[in-house]
Amino acid sequence: MPSSAHKIPESVLVVIHTPGLDVLLLERAKQPGFWQSVTGSKDQTDEPWRATAIREVAEETGIQVGGPAVPDGALTDWALENVYEIYPVWRHRYAPGVTHNTERVFGLCVPHGTPVHIAPNEHTQWVWLPWQEAADRCFSPSNAEAILQLPDRIAPKQR
Repeated sequence: MPSSAHKIPESVLVVIHTPGLDVLLLERAKQPGFWQSVTGSKDQTDEPWRATAIREVAEETGIQVGGPAVPDGALTDWALENVYEIYPVWRHRYAPGVTHNTERVFGLCVPHGTPVHIAPNEHTQWVWLPWQEAADRCFSPSNAEAILQLPDRIAPKQR
């Protein structure tokens, strides 16, 4: 959490997928039925987007980017930023008057069978789904749209 008590309205969305385009989704602990990819806010305003993505992936799934199983090059910055209105139920986490968040999108290609260890305070369960089914299950429109872009975003060598 940032040094102030408020969340920074800059976050990452990391679409974790296999070469076969199965996508990892996580169910939010405090919102049952809300499925999503890895998301999370910057800890400091000067934290680089990539560092935020690597940290959030590790915290939420236990997947370590930069190791032998998932090399650093497996994380791709899509250079896509979504600006969206923060749901009113979550606005109390941000400074007064903050109503919008900027979300930077990344893709992370991991080997089929990569172990997942969720953070139980954040998520209750996880599932690998074919990309179209994963997009349909997401509660967030920007998350669903990112997953729908997956086939066009990944390098042909990953398929």
